[in-house]
Amino acid sequence: MKKIKVKAYAKINLSLDVLGKREDGYHEISTIMQSIDLADILGFEKSDTIEILCDNPKVPVGEDNLIVKVINLLKEKYQKKEGILVRLNKKIPLAAGLAGGSADAAATIVALDKLWNLNMSKEEKKEIALKVGADVPFCLEGGTKLAKGIGEIFENLKVPSMSLLLVKPDIEISTKEIYDKWDRLNFKSHHATFLVAQAIQEGNIYKIAENIKNDLELVTSRECEVINQIKEELLKKGALGCAMSGSGPTVYGIFDDLERLKRAYEDLKEVYSFVFFSKTIDKGLELYE
Repeated sequence: MKKIKVKAYAKINLSLDVLGKREDGYHEISTIMQSIDLADILGFEKSDTIEILCDNPKVPVGEDNLIVKVINLLKEKYQKKEGILVRLNKKIPLAAGLAGGSADAAATIVALDKLWNLNMSKEEKKEIALKVGADVPFCLEGGTKLAKGIGEIFENLKVPSMSLLLVKPDIEISTKEIYDKWDRLNFKSHHATFLVAQAIQEGNIYKIAENIKNDLELVTSRECEVINQIKEELLKKGALGCAMSGSGPTVYGIFDDLERLKRAYEDLKEVYSFVFFSKTIDKGLELYE
């Protein structure tokens, strides 16, 4: 095999409890992560050098890129001499709280495992994923997961199908800065994860929508007032509930009425730089050989 294509899906957080800082610098969290049908498309082919070609000029293509980090880790671990050419069609917005970089890293692990015949076990893939970033292990599997630790200890959940509207204002957020401010401000967690998990187990989207919460919203919305504004607009336009994803600034609303969702989409796309009509899905990656 010389080439492989991967669809790498974004995620939202249906809940995010920040429980404290660990000695390794990461934060202990309890969160429900959910894959959605917004995806980057990555093409991988064997090459003599490492090169990333991306259709978005804002994407860094050097050592800071998580794709490059994965390639270098796998080259070192498996003593590979060859390179890889990656063509990245970037659909997931940058620094948005949607795990776009993590999804691309997960896609790279799976693609190189096939292209380089590494025959990695599930645990070996997860080990590489964790070295790259806290959301990468989730992106490898996708679906609906209650995640603990730094986001790598999973329990599978089965969420009912939900229609979503994603709205991202034209700002980019640094996850590290938001967590640092959370520590300095001494906020207390909402502990929403338990209630959201319970609602998911009952298969009740109204209860899910009523309970979705993200602790980091307390920090990001202080920096960016537009987050509360988007939430108010989504609720006025018929969302059952809404919350910010990750460290932000993307906000999503859950809808049970497609006509209202479409009207909200038409109205909000005139105002915000990124508005996307999305659905929950049960996978993190899709391979095309």
